[in-house]
Amino acid sequence: MSSMQPAVLAVNAGSSSLKFALYPLAGDTVAPSHLSGMVEGLEPGGTPCLRLHEEQDDSVHALDGGADGFACALEAIDAVLRYHAGDYQVCAVAHRIVHGGERYRQSIVLDDEALGYLGKLVPLAPMHLPHNLACVEVFRRTYPLLPQMACFDTAFHATLSEVETMFALPATLRSAGIRRYGFHGLSYRYVVQRLAADRARPGARMLVAHLGSGASACAIVDGRSVATTMGFSALDGLMMGTRCGALDPGVLVHLVRQGWTLPDLEHMLYHEAGLLGVSGISADMRTLRASAEPAAAQAIDLFTHRFVREVGGLVACMGGLDLLAFSGGIGEHDAELRQQSCAALAHLGVQLDPEANAAARGDAVLPLHAAASAVEVWVVPTDEAFVAASDAARLFAH
Repeated sequence: MSSMQPAVLAVNAGSSSLKFALYPLAGDTVAPSHLSGMVEGLEPGGTPCLRLHEEQDDSVHALDGGADGFACALEAIDAVLRYHAGDYQVCAVAHRIVHGGERYRQSIVLDDEALGYLGKLVPLAPMHLPHNLACVEVFRRTYPLLPQMACFDTAFHATLSEVETMFALPATLRSAGIRRYGFHGLSYRYVVQRLAADRARPGARMLVAHLGSGASACAIVDGRSVATTMGFSALDGLMMGTRCGALDPGVLVHLVRQGWTLPDLEHMLYHEAGLLGVSGISADMRTLRASAEPAAAQAIDLFTHRFVREVGGLVACMGGLDLLAFSGGIGEHDAELRQQSCAALAHLGVQLDPEANAAARGDAVLPLHAAASAVEVWVVPTDEAFVAASDAARLFAH
């Protein structure tokens, strides 16, 4: 009888990278991961490399790139598990899947029927879902006896009211799936779970800001999503690293009349807008903070303004605010953005503790509010992979 401890491998596939983390099973949940990493450079013509994190030890390893795409990543992950995973044995793979459509409102074990349905959703998330599903297929072929589980970013928003999901468009379009879905659900679930354990004061109305290269915010009441900034696609709502956020559709009509093609528009909206487009310098907030160029400051100011503007609408949907939480790469590490945003929200009773805010480094769940603040302010480093692995553990237990 094997003495190896079962574990869940959580994976998150993008267009050019594959993130992974190994979580030991602990009953019907999982223990924190001590082994994680990312395989980068998987795009055609890219230079694959493995970034590995073990305990406090980080390392980078070049890959030969003999296999294509996710097959190359799987070879690297397989080697990591053989030589670095110790006494752990993978019993299930948990995939972060961006879109579950209207059918999947919780995590599932993937089978042919589910994959067939998800394949039909590709037009709803053309920049993300194809990569998610391609990764699943590679893992299924390589490990045909290993359960593959899907954890959906849209599922957290299944609690949205009908009116919150609607566009003011003809009903025939809604019946064709044109509605607001919401994303970043695994991140929101993690933040809600952590704050339920760590927060100091009661209060049901919570606004969570997932601010990174992809960015959104969510109004959460009693742990349930009631409104969110992302809608039909990952383009909507807040300004992002290279994505525009909410945009007057008349702009697109105008550009089409000027001769722009669909591929031109799609590439610009996803890859040339946002912080990069406004600044003309970088999509990385750290680079913009370090720049003396006026366009860098302008991009930061617009990013902050759009966030504060969206917060106002989300707070209105909740009828007030008890807690504001920052997460995501920018939310967790950019103290100046947190300070500027909270100063603009002072009319809601938000008061930041300057020392606590400056000391936060994005490596721990920390309160940032002043003692007199009417609203709690927290920074919560997110862990979407932990949520996916936890769901897989519960499914595996049953």
